[in-house]
Amino acid sequence: MTIIDKIYNPHDIEQSLYKHWEKQGYFRPHSNTCNNSYCIMIPPPNVTGGLHMGHAFQHTIMDILIRYHRMLGKNTLWQVGTDHAGIAAQMIVEHQIFAEEGKTRQDYGRKAFIEKIWQWKALSGNLISNQIRRLGCSVDWERERFTLDEGLSDAVKEVFVRLYQENLIYRGKRLVNWDPKLQTAISDLEVENRESTSSMWYLRYPLADGVKTMDGLNYLVVATTRPETVLGDTGIAVHPDDQRYNHLINKLVLLPFVERRIKIIADNNVDMNKGTGCMKVTPAHDFNDYEMGKRHQLPIINILTFEGNIREAAEVFDTDGKMSQILSNNIPPYFRGLERFAARKAIVEAFKSLGLLERIQSHNLTLPYSDRSGVVIEPMLTDQWYVNTAPLAKVAREAVETGAIKFVSKQYKNMYVSWMNNIQDWCISRQLWWGHRIPAWYDSKNQVYVGRSEAEVRHTYQLSDTVMLFQDQDVLDTWFSSGIWTFSTLGWPSQTEALRIFHPTSVVVSGFDIIFFWIARMVMLTMHFNKDATGQPQVPFKTVYITGLIRDEEGQKMSKTKGNVIDPLDIIDGISLNNLLAKRSSNIRHPHLAKKICNNTVQQFPNGIPSYGTDALRFTLTAQASTGRDINFSMKRLEGYRNFCNKLWNASRFILIHTQDQDCGFGFDGGKKVLSLADRWILALLNQTVKKFRDAIDNYRFDLVAGILYEFTWYQFCDWYLELTKPTIYNNHNIAELRGTRYTLVYVLESLLRLAHPIIPFITEKIWQSIKLITSSHDDTIMLQPFPVYESALDDAKAINDLEWTKQAIIAVRSIRLEMNIHPQTPLELLLRNISTEAQSLVNDNLRVICAIAKLKNITMLPYGKRVPVSVTKFIPGAELLIPLAGLINKNTELERLAKELYRIEIELNRIKKKLINQSFVCSAPKSIVVKEYDKLQKYQHLKCKLLEQRDLIARI
Repeated sequence: MTIIDKIYNPHDIEQSLYKHWEKQGYFRPHSNTCNNSYCIMIPPPNVTGGLHMGHAFQHTIMDILIRYHRMLGKNTLWQVGTDHAGIAAQMIVEHQIFAEEGKTRQDYGRKAFIEKIWQWKALSGNLISNQIRRLGCSVDWERERFTLDEGLSDAVKEVFVRLYQENLIYRGKRLVNWDPKLQTAISDLEVENRESTSSMWYLRYPLADGVKTMDGLNYLVVATTRPETVLGDTGIAVHPDDQRYNHLINKLVLLPFVERRIKIIADNNVDMNKGTGCMKVTPAHDFNDYEMGKRHQLPIINILTFEGNIREAAEVFDTDGKMSQILSNNIPPYFRGLERFAARKAIVEAFKSLGLLERIQSHNLTLPYSDRSGVVIEPMLTDQWYVNTAPLAKVAREAVETGAIKFVSKQYKNMYVSWMNNIQDWCISRQLWWGHRIPAWYDSKNQVYVGRSEAEVRHTYQLSDTVMLFQDQDVLDTWFSSGIWTFSTLGWPSQTEALRIFHPTSVVVSGFDIIFFWIARMVMLTMHFNKDATGQPQVPFKTVYITGLIRDEEGQKMSKTKGNVIDPLDIIDGISLNNLLAKRSSNIRHPHLAKKICNNTVQQFPNGIPSYGTDALRFTLTAQASTGRDINFSMKRLEGYRNFCNKLWNASRFILIHTQDQDCGFGFDGGKKVLSLADRWILALLNQTVKKFRDAIDNYRFDLVAGILYEFTWYQFCDWYLELTKPTIYNNHNIAELRGTRYTLVYVLESLLRLAHPIIPFITEKIWQSIKLITSSHDDTIMLQPFPVYESALDDAKAINDLEWTKQAIIAVRSIRLEMNIHPQTPLELLLRNISTEAQSLVNDNLRVICAIAKLKNITMLPYGKRVPVSVTKFIPGAELLIPLAGLINKNTELERLAKELYRIEIELNRIKKKLINQSFVCSAPKSIVVKEYDKLQKYQHLKCKLLEQRDLIARI
């Protein structure tokens, strides 16, 4: 029989174990449909991405749930897959072909370029999948899906066509977030809002027809942060209650440069106290202006090209987005073709030259940037495909309101419902080549035909082969395909066995930032396309567990530009300081920022990051998983949980050494077992721990789960029980008692390994492979073992109470040693006075163990009132403990030591008192600092009293 290695080294066990698990197919559902099913769909990470701490956190939570329910015997599926990441993947390959060949995607053409991306995916697209393996995630790799694989592509077409046929998808001209560099619409999630310092320009707009302000001015002053959009203004808005401008409502101003007469309108959304109270309305270039323009039936004038340059001639539309000639499309020649920010400067100069620039002042604002291209987003009026979400949202909202879907924590329920009540139509088209191409075709008259294929379109619409058809150039938003993830991955639209067994899924784990982008859309689409046996809409999942964000130790969001990003693989494998510096500064081009990042890194990790292994990382993330709150990732706690793994490893090794090839009472031929008080105590405590553990995990309190496991393992099992067994193991010749202790050691450790397995799978599997040989188990893996069960019949309150009393007695003796500066190994004489009958019985029954653990020569029970020599006294329930001091310490040496300590404490007390009588300090210092000083004062005063008691006691010897 083999014993685990002396030193715990996660690198020696983790990857080889995972490969074995995957090869043996342990992650697959067991297909026993008699048992309940349990299913989690992994939020599909981008195929272009790498593992970050958010992934590590969410994947750990999901794997804990999957492993737990698998051990409960459920037919368990963790569906894995990746998202095709439309913009990101296309950008990577575009940069690649330009760097290597000097070519653009247009040089390749659509078909060849898409083939190039598929080639890139075959070589580099599995990075994230391999990293998921490093986290120990027990996903079913045989069912791995990709949002562009054939089956999912068919499902996407099916959903699009059906929604179009039901008038829930339409094509329209509306304002979208536009990336001028990538030249595509993007979602709000792909917009990064950054604080910026810019300017506010105050511009004069001449009033038309001789109208004047109340101050006698023939112009209005409008404050704007975007002068370049002046050319697209179609109105000036004021608040209806603003007395300064009441008389001007429905009058006209003359827009400079283009001589456009635009109306002054009244709208309640104007802030009278902001700027001058006059607001320019540019419906084609601002989302708020767009809504205001619709309310007042204002024309819409687009002045920008898709590249973000001033057009040669403006596009003029009516409020419904149809081409119009209601206003001139003229743009002055000297602005045509200018890049938008160059146009800003030119327009400001033009206002200045005409005497229409009132003033410029510095202004802080938030600018929207594309997180992909890094350029400022431009609101752009474009033709796009939309989902009419209101009918879908009603059913999806009711599912949460009625409790068919539950949010953990509940605070996110209100957020979800509020958003559903105010939902906007969803723009689902993107101007890319990589993705699900929109299944719509156009004829020469721009008539649109929607179908699953061109052949189906011709058949459905009775179009002859002579009619030329051109497929829509756009692709679908990646959130569209991931919105049907829960059922498309299970084979829909076919009614597969997997769909019947695993849908609806059990839980989805997600960040709060994609509740609207993914969670809500999955609920809408799933409930629309999936019905149960009674025809009722079927939810995609029953529970939504929302995680917080992973932040650094100071609570700051992890960011490459801050240099505080921690790669989970660096924690697992370790990384030298030089490699960490190179990694963190590789994408930072600004020298000053790169230097700052390097300095921060050296300060945080002067010796690099040591290897902690996967289990320590998983335990840390679990312990910090407070429901719904952000996590300040702590390297100190990571160190602590690595120590926990070491503690478990060393305890297991101790047990294996003393139980291998020994009679441990397992099997049919096991002899009589006699359980000691310590044995009965740890078995009862284990039973209670199982109950608390399962209650916590069933309520998604992963932080409590980790705390329960840590407390039992470290303090009760390792620190106490193993010590309590040593007298039996080393000095007991009673075979029945020895057999009982060996049995308990193995039984509790094996149960503990199963309890801990969902959180720390590698170390528990490795140790279990040795422990199972003692229990005569013929099973292959711990992950298919039954999860420990709480049994009320195993409760033993008496054993717990009796052992707790014994612990108090031992702790009292240890505290006396510490207080009186007595060496831990010095044998002591313990006197017990005023002892209860129950305590006497406990001492007599456990005399050998108490003496061994507390390092006692003897325990003497004194009659009531018996005088004793000078002793240190401690009180515990039912007894008075006394340690005679004569002969234990050098009286003069100890008095001298105490005098020095009292002198030091007196200095500290005087220093703190001076601070606290200083009113300047008390009034000006932060409250937390003052409170700390009062706490210190109380602590030192208490310590002084204790030392004085010790001095007086020793003086009496």
